[in-house]
Amino acid sequence: MPSVAPLRGLRYDPKHVGALSQVIAPPYDVIDAALQTRLYEQHPANVIRLELNREEPGDDDRSNKYTRAARFLKEWRQQGVVMQEPAAALYVYHQEFEVEGQRHVRRGVMARVRLERFGTGNIHPHEETMSGPKQDRLLLTRACRANLSQVFGLYPDPQGEVQALLDKAVAGQPPVEATDHLGVRSWMWPLTDETVAAKVAGLMGPKPVFIADGHHRYETACNYRDEVAAAYAQAHGGAALPADHPANFVLMMLVGMSDPGLVVLPTHRLFVKPSVATAAELAAKLGDCFTTEAAGTGPAAANAVWDRIDVENKQGTLGLYTAGDQAWTLARITSAGRARMDQVAADHGPAWRNLGVSILHRLVVGELLGAKEIPTPGYVHLVREVVEGLGTAKYPLAALVMPASVEDIRKVSETGERMPAKSTYFYPKLASGLVFNPLE
Repeated sequence: MPSVAPLRGLRYDPKHVGALSQVIAPPYDVIDAALQTRLYEQHPANVIRLELNREEPGDDDRSNKYTRAARFLKEWRQQGVVMQEPAAALYVYHQEFEVEGQRHVRRGVMARVRLERFGTGNIHPHEETMSGPKQDRLLLTRACRANLSQVFGLYPDPQGEVQALLDKAVAGQPPVEATDHLGVRSWMWPLTDETVAAKVAGLMGPKPVFIADGHHRYETACNYRDEVAAAYAQAHGGAALPADHPANFVLMMLVGMSDPGLVVLPTHRLFVKPSVATAAELAAKLGDCFTTEAAGTGPAAANAVWDRIDVENKQGTLGLYTAGDQAWTLARITSAGRARMDQVAADHGPAWRNLGVSILHRLVVGELLGAKEIPTPGYVHLVREVVEGLGTAKYPLAALVMPASVEDIRKVSETGERMPAKSTYFYPKLASGLVFNPLE
């Protein structure tokens, strides 16, 4: 069962950095070169210098972006730019944001969570990982010896019992505040009450945790823990790493799966290949696996098509655009399509086969359109981004697809399977720079 504990986090001292908004950043994996430059210029102590230090001419094994990040963290601690919490704390964390004009508040808590390899305990992944990002994060962790950003975990709490306890404990206390480059507002309350921490640990102990975001960071933390354990054993005659060693834990943001502020955005696809000339050709290729319905003409009709898909709220309903005739088609999977999906994806379980992204890639693109190997599509989250992409005339085919729900994540994760890439996008990303978890 997951072990949840407070930590003596490292935090920016406002007396040194001023407004916290100037030093936070999104996670490394959504920062492009332009945003990296902007964050570098925003403040000399912006967390970008740790989270995603830029490469410099002449970098080598002894001086590189990882060693520079470690040097910055060391210097900031020495100078008091970054301070360590006087006592172990849980960090209650709220984010206020808007999606398509609607306001949301997502609530959770940052804590140390004891590491368990996927498949060995009660912490479950839902997406595949790649070796490149894990190696990158491992080199950074080795250099800095700290978790610089949080893994995002979900846990079942239908009554909101854990969050209610946390919010009551910090009621009336002034939060640490910051606003990011997208206008997302963060509030954080360090909570050092040991009684509350013990109650949270007790409530969380029996619950499973599902990784929503940060799979690479979580697996990296496990790899780093194993390295530290091996070095400790070598130095101590084969002894095991002490159970309370900081490397046995990872910094995680924990959010209840029933939290009303939990927003999962869809990830629509813009395909360079395969090319399907017209809606008629598309319908012929889909055959009896889908019913098809003409749903509009021109890129801008994507808005009306998405409204219909969203209302239906079925994973097996897709919106497909053929650039040759600028036509939108609503495609709904049939019983014959389900049977065909069961055949072509027999290596996966029912929960995986039911996902819209699985149906799109395995059945529609891979089987019915015959495109087993395709270039990575463009991934966008908002319908207006689909419209903009189609306006460039670069994409012969586009797909509007329902996001996997939190319940879908639970069902797939509990079977030990991983979803296809880009099945979920939890918005907004968590802010990096609110608190760091030292691993020494």
